[in-house]
Amino acid sequence: MGKHVAFIADSLDNARRYKRIMEGMDVSISAGSSAQARKLLQAEEAFDLVILEACGEVSAKTALVEGALSEESGAALLIIVSQADLSGFRLPVRGNADFVMADATDEECATRVRQLLWPGNESSSADLICIDAMTVNLATYQVKVGGQPLDLTYLEYALLAFLVTHPGRTYSRDALLRRVWGFDYYGGSRTVDVHVRRVRAKLGPELAQHLETVRGVGYLWS
Repeated sequence: MGKHVAFIADSLDNARRYKRIMEGMDVSISAGSSAQARKLLQAEEAFDLVILEACGEVSAKTALVEGALSEESGAALLIIVSQADLSGFRLPVRGNADFVMADATDEECATRVRQLLWPGNESSSADLICIDAMTVNLATYQVKVGGQPLDLTYLEYALLAFLVTHPGRTYSRDALLRRVWGFDYYGGSRTVDVHVRRVRAKLGPELAQHLETVRGVGYLWS
């Protein structure tokens, strides 16, 4: 499922860095400075994760964020700390909290974010396929277009996921029946045409152009 992340930092460099780190994840991000933290966190929308850049003022900034989060909030907390702050640093008592060093690699930062958002079921960037305005999440079986979930049946999703993970190759209707519907399917091959039409209609005209008909052969995702 898509997650909502609040990013609180006074450093533009860190804001840009974490935006890049989370680009491949199924998340939406709301960002603000520490001065805007209380207003941001008390907005109507609920957050799944708060990432706090606390370098230099760890205790004060952490207390500010903890105070701004309601008691009902289930948001996890990831605190970015510098080497100079480490000796006196203590994780807050709230349950789901972790920290990461300011000079950690992008890979480590991404891993810690995923572990807090999807504990025990982390989605890696390899699970996400982004094409124009569409995101296919192979781990959660979700497709979004322009950030909005697409209402697909299981077979519509399976057909789309198969084609987008095998781009540039044409598959006959019989091949698609074997690969998507399975060998135990005994219906006619024209059911593929029906599902292709439904997928195209739900994708919209721009994305539907990628799902091409190869006359006399079958279909391909270009």
